[in-house]
Formats: sequence, C-alpha cells, structure tokens
Amino acid sequence: MQYVIDRIEGGFAVAELADGGRADVPLAALPAGCREGDVVSVTVDAEATKRRRREIRRLEDDVWGG
Repeated sequence: MQYVIDRIEGGFAVAELADGGRADVPLAALPAGCREGDVVSVTVDAEATKRRRREIRRLEDDVWGG
C-alpha cells in the first residue's frame, strides 16, 4: 500500500490514498523527515510477525501453564 502525504496539520499528516480517499496519519507513525508530497509505502513484515506471535504464545504458556 502506498499513499502520498498531502499536507501536515498539527500532529497528523493528511494522506491521499490510492482510491482517492484521505486518512489522517499520526506523525509518530511515519518515518522521520517525511514531508508534503512524499510517497509512503506500508508493508507487512511476515517474519517479524511470526516471531512476535511465537513470543506471545510463549508468554501465554508461561502465564497459563500451557
């Protein structure tokens, strides 16, 4: 998914989505230094997701004795 930063207002970037819609994105969720006109890509890190899920299962097993 990609979007374009249309403008920055307060603590948010107004992003233009591929379907023509708009979304407010907190500046803290963007890479440092993003500016108006920048194209931002969002991807899923499948390996990091797997590691996180394994860690959560381990923590649940520790708590619930699984």
